[in-house]
Amino acid sequence: MSTQKTLVFDYNQPPKGNSDQVICLDITFENDEERRKYFTEKLREKLQDPEFRKIEGFPIGSDEDILALSDPPYYTACPNPWISDFIKEWESQKPEKPADYTYHREPFAADVSEGKNDPIYNAHSYHTKVPHKAIMRYILHYTEPGDIVFDGFCGTGMTGVAAQMCGDRKTVESLGYQVQPDGTIMQQETNEDGKTHWIPFSKLGVRKAVLNDLSPAATFIAYNYNTPVDVKAFEKEAKCILKEVEKECGWMYETRHSDGQIGRINYTVWSDVFVCPECAGEVLFWEVAVDKEAEEDSNKFLCPYCSAKLTKRNMDRVWTTEYDSTIKETIRQAKQVPVMINYSVGGKRFEKVPDEFDFMLIEKIENIEIPYWFPIAKILKGDKTGEPLRIGITNVHHFYTKRNLWVLGSLWKNILTKTFDPFLKRNLLNFLTASQINLDKRYSFRENRKGGIIKGTMYIPSFSQENNVFSGIQNKYSRYVSFISQKKKYETISWIVTSSSSSSINSLEDLSLDYLFIDPPFGSNLNYSELSYLWESWLKVWTNNKFEAIENKSQGKGSSEYRQLMTTCFKEAHRVLKPGRWMTVEFSNTKASVWNSIQTALMDSGFIVANVSALDKKQGSFNAVTNTTSVKQDLVISAYKPNGGFEKRFQEEAPTEEGVWDFVRTHLDYLPVTKSQGALLQMVPERDPRLLFDQMVAYYVRKGYPIPISSQEFQLGLAQHFVERDGMYFLPEQVAEYDRKKMTKQVFQAKLFVSDEASAIQWLRQLLKEKPQTFQDINPLFMKELGGWSKNEKSLELSTLLEQNFLSYDGKGPVPDQIHSYLSSNWKDMRNLAKDDSKLIAKAKDRWYVPDPSKVGDLEKLRERALLKEFEEYRQTKKKLKVFRLEAVRAGFKKAWQERDYATIVSVAEKIPNNVLEEDPKLLMWYDQAVTRMGSE
Repeated sequence: MSTQKTLVFDYNQPPKGNSDQVICLDITFENDEERRKYFTEKLREKLQDPEFRKIEGFPIGSDEDILALSDPPYYTACPNPWISDFIKEWESQKPEKPADYTYHREPFAADVSEGKNDPIYNAHSYHTKVPHKAIMRYILHYTEPGDIVFDGFCGTGMTGVAAQMCGDRKTVESLGYQVQPDGTIMQQETNEDGKTHWIPFSKLGVRKAVLNDLSPAATFIAYNYNTPVDVKAFEKEAKCILKEVEKECGWMYETRHSDGQIGRINYTVWSDVFVCPECAGEVLFWEVAVDKEAEEDSNKFLCPYCSAKLTKRNMDRVWTTEYDSTIKETIRQAKQVPVMINYSVGGKRFEKVPDEFDFMLIEKIENIEIPYWFPIAKILKGDKTGEPLRIGITNVHHFYTKRNLWVLGSLWKNILTKTFDPFLKRNLLNFLTASQINLDKRYSFRENRKGGIIKGTMYIPSFSQENNVFSGIQNKYSRYVSFISQKKKYETISWIVTSSSSSSINSLEDLSLDYLFIDPPFGSNLNYSELSYLWESWLKVWTNNKFEAIENKSQGKGSSEYRQLMTTCFKEAHRVLKPGRWMTVEFSNTKASVWNSIQTALMDSGFIVANVSALDKKQGSFNAVTNTTSVKQDLVISAYKPNGGFEKRFQEEAPTEEGVWDFVRTHLDYLPVTKSQGALLQMVPERDPRLLFDQMVAYYVRKGYPIPISSQEFQLGLAQHFVERDGMYFLPEQVAEYDRKKMTKQVFQAKLFVSDEASAIQWLRQLLKEKPQTFQDINPLFMKELGGWSKNEKSLELSTLLEQNFLSYDGKGPVPDQIHSYLSSNWKDMRNLAKDDSKLIAKAKDRWYVPDPSKVGDLEKLRERALLKEFEEYRQTKKKLKVFRLEAVRAGFKKAWQERDYATIVSVAEKIPNNVLEEDPKLLMWYDQAVTRMGSE
């Protein structure tokens, strides 16, 4: 049993007898220090093995620096070789299940909203993270106490925090649940009569967590987020070190008040200096661009010497050249000078222009060598590092003013040499990295609003605010103490941390995990390794970005490389997840190509998407606010791994129609029965017959089987095998629940936006199903919807869309059921009329309506012939296709796949604009599979 006795976790309890004895992985140690020494030596031996260092994503750093960060076997700043040992132990500790127990969960379909205003969330910043309370909802839904959760892109380790907090009654109740004395968690549900009642939802109890990330900075933060620490000892040690360093370095932040008193600098504003292109005079940007009265920056201004009209864009920078003794090189950097000092005297704040005292102080600091180690690593060329490199910031230490670098170096040294408790030491270093985010030159001064770093960038602003290190740390101190005070103390460690690529977690065995929660990188939204470079330079261990799953021109990674990397990661996730279990993927990019890359990667790896919901984190980053390819509300994808029984049956049934219905039957069982939005019952799009057909086709294609059934046969078969409600299909045992919910809520169907042929057909289907209409009625409505038609999509006449997809009543024979039902429900004089009544026929004539499945076959064949005829033209042309009928390409790809004509798919795909191919999930699926098949033949 992997246990640390109470002494280790609850520092307020005095030792009792043999209470400091520790048992870890069935080995007994006299104390925790002995445990650490033993496993550190084991890890040291591992690091000597060249094969161990070949593991994908192995970080960049020396053995000693990796060992210094690690706390084996719980946390290693490299691949953790003890993961499988912990999982075996955790599995053995699980409560026994009843003999008839069967795991089954619907996807967590509710939208989730959780704020970021929480001491735990705010303890340490990171490029992006999901609030732990949001993750708790998913873990509680999909798992039971003792289950093992995995996060392959763990970031700050919020999944680990959430897994532990599932055992904390107060936190669970703060989510709106009730907890019974026996640990049963209850949630509210609405009855048929509209009243609410409480039903069992989950069980209170800690879940186990395996946390992995490619970034050593991330795993270091994750380790500290999940490791309890003695609050009193932390406060005592932190105050002692801060006091000592301030005694040594406090003079660096002194300034002189107007009456001669010495004040304490809160922050200093530094300004860029430019050259006027007309008179060559040096222009202090602060003097010309800041309107002090309006408290805002101006984009246009006059040269103070020649009155030339200037903008920042039409001026060159002033450069300084000096010798950097640290790296023993002469450096050329864009000039910045101090222009304003905010300081305090006697508890009051003042502002001043730097005077002779201030300039002499800065010069004095510049002329002294810093007596402590600090990072000097070279800034590598990257998509986000171009800006600092452009202005001469070539090494990590250039991101700091000299006095801030000095103080940080002193603090770092004091923590390393004067703090002896390893838990405490790592937490103090973590606290220091948490504070550093506001202590380098990226912090922007803003006259009329709170300053800060532009998230997701390495940008150094024209007005850089140099914050007093001691003030910055004090600002973070109370929040960090509040965070560590909330850490829960358990007698057993329920998490482990490893640093490697999610593409190859070698120490995780097949089918070993109960649930996956993953918040992966999404395209080019954030370049994590570049943004973590400063932190990792202090820690002396860096990300190996070869396996970083991002789009990054500097790394030679586009959308295709990103998709391949994510597919590899998801395949590994599929390998280690138990059959019939779930993976939740948090998604934060609305760019169609990235969305399709994620979906393609999921399906290629064997997962099937069952639901997509919203996650509102209530706070946007710079990119999320300003970038059209980013989102303010994240999406949450629920995907499942089919159970082993189905996959075994499918191997036998795949060539037959029974394989199709077995797949649909299995898939429907994993879909949410209902989705609610307030008082409205939403449509469940995954239950739509067209999406069910697409899912079935995608599964067959990725398994390499021909599709044994046509679209029209599929439509007919659905009606024969399953139950239809409101255009959705259900298993017989699911219908009762849907009907019950429908009694209390109105069904709401989201508005469709027309952008291409497929969405136009959907829009017409929705319109005509509600109200069969004539061409003259439909046309003006249709024309209003055409504003967003895709530029690459061939425009089609309404008449063509209607003729190929719908039926029109010609007045011959009885009035079709759909038209009869609509007319008799909406016109009093049409009620109770026979279907062959002349009055009813006259009213119904020329109305278009949606054909029922039994009559759709001939229509589908007519449309397919037209599409394939057009595709043949695309196949034969030698020109690039700029405008084309997307549905024709889809139909042609499908036919070519059935005929194993992969070359046709690839050749036509190469004629299509790359963005169109990447933004269409069906085309991307056929193309990727064709390329794979061609390569294997």
